[in-house]
Amino acid sequence: MKRSISGIQPSGILHLGNYFGAMKQFIDNQAHYEGFYFVADYHSLTSLTDPKTLRENSYNIVLDYLALGLDPKKSTIFLQSEVPEHTELTWLLSNITPVGLLERGHSYKDKTSKGFSANTGLLTYPVLMAADILMYDADIVPVGKDQKQHLEMARDIAIKFNQQYNVELFRLPEPQILENLAVVPGTDGQKMSKSYGNTINMFASKKELKKQVMSIVTDSTPLEEPKDPNNNIVKLYELFATKEEIQEMKDKFIAGNYGYGHAKNELLNAILEYFKEARERREELVNNMDLVHSILEEGSKKARAIAIEKIKAAKVAVGLAGNIYK
Repeated sequence: MKRSISGIQPSGILHLGNYFGAMKQFIDNQAHYEGFYFVADYHSLTSLTDPKTLRENSYNIVLDYLALGLDPKKSTIFLQSEVPEHTELTWLLSNITPVGLLERGHSYKDKTSKGFSANTGLLTYPVLMAADILMYDADIVPVGKDQKQHLEMARDIAIKFNQQYNVELFRLPEPQILENLAVVPGTDGQKMSKSYGNTINMFASKKELKKQVMSIVTDSTPLEEPKDPNNNIVKLYELFATKEEIQEMKDKFIAGNYGYGHAKNELLNAILEYFKEARERREELVNNMDLVHSILEEGSKKARAIAIEKIKAAKVAVGLAGNIYK
C-alpha cells in the first residue's frame, strides 16, 4: 500500500480551516494509503516559546486527530519529537541545501516581513519538513496550497542528495492538493487563521462556538431588505449543507425578511450536527488519556523503527558508516 504523510503544528487550537484544508484529507486517505500523521512539535519551536502551551496544544491535536476519525489501526499517529532521527536527517540534508533556496521560501519571507524574528529554525524549516517527508518514503503529502513550495523544496533536496551520493535512497513524493476547495473564510472574511484571530473551532464549548459564529462580520442591510446570497455565512454553510439547503438559504437572503442572525443560527446548528459524533468521541478520549498515551507510544515505536533504518542508510551514503569503527 502506498504511503501518505503529513503533520500539523501545535501552534494553537485547531479550527474549521485546519479540518477542511488538511485533516479531512488525512481521514479520507485511510481507505487507500498507509498513513503517517504526526504533531509537528519541533516545527512549532520557531514561534512558540511557552512549554506549557506547547504540551497542551500537542495533546489537543492528538485528541482532535482521534476524535475526527484517524484510526491507529490504519494510520501511525505520533509526536515528531519522539522520533529524534528527524533532526538527525535534517542535519544531513542541510549540508546539501543551498541557503538561497531557503531564503526564497514564501513562509520565511512572509513571516519576516510581518516582524517575526528571523531565527535559524524559521529559515531551515523546509529542511526539517523535507526530513519529515523523505524519512518514510511517502508517495503523497496532503498539503494546502500555501505549503506546496515546501514540498517542492523537499523534492529538490531529495534529488540533489540522490545525485550527489549516487543512491536512490529518497522517494520523490507528490503533493495532494484539493484544488476545488475554496479558502475557508474566517469570521472577518479573510482566510481563517489563528494568526488573524478569526477562527471557528469545532471542538469549542457550545457557548464559545456560538460566540464565534455570531461574530461573523456582516453589513448593516435591514432585516426586510434582500441581501447578497454569497456572503461569508453562506460560504461557511456550503461546507456542511446539501446543495438544496444551500440554495434554500440563498433564496431566503434574496427574498428579504431573513436576517443574518437567522442564518448564523442555521450555520451553528449545521456545525454542531456535522461534528456531533466527533465531539462526543473527544469527550470520551479526554476521560481515557491512558489510551491516548498508549496510541502515541505505539505510533512512535512504529515510526522510529522505519526512521532508524532510513537514517542508517543515509549515514552510510554520506560516509558515516558507524560499523567501520568497530
